[in-house]
Amino acid sequence: MAPVPPGIRFLTSFNRDQWYRAFTFGLTFLLYTSFHLSRKPISIVKSELHKNCSHVMEAPSESSSSQQPVLHPELDCSWKPFDRNNYKQLLGAMDYSFLCAYAIGMYLSGIIGERLPIRLYLTVGMLTSGLFTCLFGLGYVYDVHSLGFYIFVQVANGLVQTTGWPSVVTCIGNWFGKGRRGLIMGLWNSHTSVGNILGSLIAGYYVSSNWGLSFIVPGVIIAAMGVICFLFLIEHPNDLKIASAQNSASSNQKLHKNWNGVNGHKDLYLQYKPGAKAQSWDTELLLGQESIGVCVPVQQVVVVKSEAEPSAISFMGALRIPGVVEFSLCLLFAKLVSYTFLFWLPLYITKAAHLDAKKAGDLSTLFDVGGIVGGILAGVLSDKMGKRATTCAVMLLLAAPTLYGFSMMSQFGLGPTIGMLLVCGGLVNGPYALITTAVSADLGTHKSLKGNARALSTVTAIIDGTGSVGAAVGPLLAGLLSAQGWDQVFYMLMTADFLALLLLLRLVMKELRSDRNRPGVAVELKEH
Repeated sequence: MAPVPPGIRFLTSFNRDQWYRAFTFGLTFLLYTSFHLSRKPISIVKSELHKNCSHVMEAPSESSSSQQPVLHPELDCSWKPFDRNNYKQLLGAMDYSFLCAYAIGMYLSGIIGERLPIRLYLTVGMLTSGLFTCLFGLGYVYDVHSLGFYIFVQVANGLVQTTGWPSVVTCIGNWFGKGRRGLIMGLWNSHTSVGNILGSLIAGYYVSSNWGLSFIVPGVIIAAMGVICFLFLIEHPNDLKIASAQNSASSNQKLHKNWNGVNGHKDLYLQYKPGAKAQSWDTELLLGQESIGVCVPVQQVVVVKSEAEPSAISFMGALRIPGVVEFSLCLLFAKLVSYTFLFWLPLYITKAAHLDAKKAGDLSTLFDVGGIVGGILAGVLSDKMGKRATTCAVMLLLAAPTLYGFSMMSQFGLGPTIGMLLVCGGLVNGPYALITTAVSADLGTHKSLKGNARALSTVTAIIDGTGSVGAAVGPLLAGLLSAQGWDQVFYMLMTADFLALLLLLRLVMKELRSDRNRPGVAVELKEH
């Protein structure tokens, strides 16, 4: 007999649960990649909405030999209403409208998401997000120049996009335990940077010829992913067990019909009840005492015990979980820095390096490449040391001087700029990625919850919602401060990193004093 190929042997080494776990990992990765893919175009299109392309007109005079060129900035090729001198403030207002709506909606999203089927909730959010993303691009197609139209679309899109994060984190938290959560979440959270990179490339491809397609194409993609979500997403491993229980019950029903009336017994089979939880997979004989000695075929029957579902946690109850407040406030400042880069980096590169919108967008993807490495590194280190807060603090400590170096190095050529983009991306996005994934999942399954896994969505929404307040404020401040010079923006970013570090000091000290930390296991935070 021929030997089994190594590849087939590797594939058959996984059981069914492992395959479904890998499938859920990949699917949720792609789903949230499409969310960030649809957010990125606005940062690429900014330099096209306001372009430095004023025409030089010749002023008529009595003597043709004395004609002099006269600048007419009002005749430039910018897209109204972003052709004004306060265009930075207008672009900042668009960012703020999206992010402010996102921050407010996030607090509600987790609470709503706990009470609705995640698959349906996420599907509706993705379809409507695709609609509003396309609607922004249609502003170019139908020559819309109303600031109110673009603000409305941004607000609506910000609200519906809040369905994404609590849903996918809850899903991935349901499928993966704490053992190597940092590494797994670090790898999984790279969807943020992958989405930003793909969004930059797609938007950059169309930005110069038809910037409307920079939004329409990502909008179609996220809507298509919403359909895939509806068809294939499995929210929890118990969903598979319940489906198996239903199939088993149906099979047993057919079997018992053939044995109906044996020894006076009616059909004896287990029926699935909505809300029931699969508690045991043992084989049990469902015949009474008087039937002993009766020969009947023995079938495996799944015993499904109906239990009351744990009640959804309240907002204040989630805040009382140890560590939620500190990590939420830390994320506020960490996300402020990350989203300022997300929305303003391409424009900064355009102005500082004198590149066109496409090249600046392509170069900005290096920041996201660094973010992928930083997120994975943060996850691995926090798993190895068992110290989530300490890992974040070290990266935040290194990020502040690196930001200052980036503001200087970007003036000295392409090579140093590339290097600093990669380093900054890793140090800025590392803590952000760790807090929004592994830390959120740890706190959402904290021992004080006594196994109530339904709290994960609310905890995730509180942490990311607080972070989204910073995400809304950062780009707005960048739009205001950049009018005084880009140095002011970088000072603001360094200050935010320092404040994020300060907010973690209490948890860092607790981790360092703890005698219970073990490699690969995050330190549990005591209730206070």
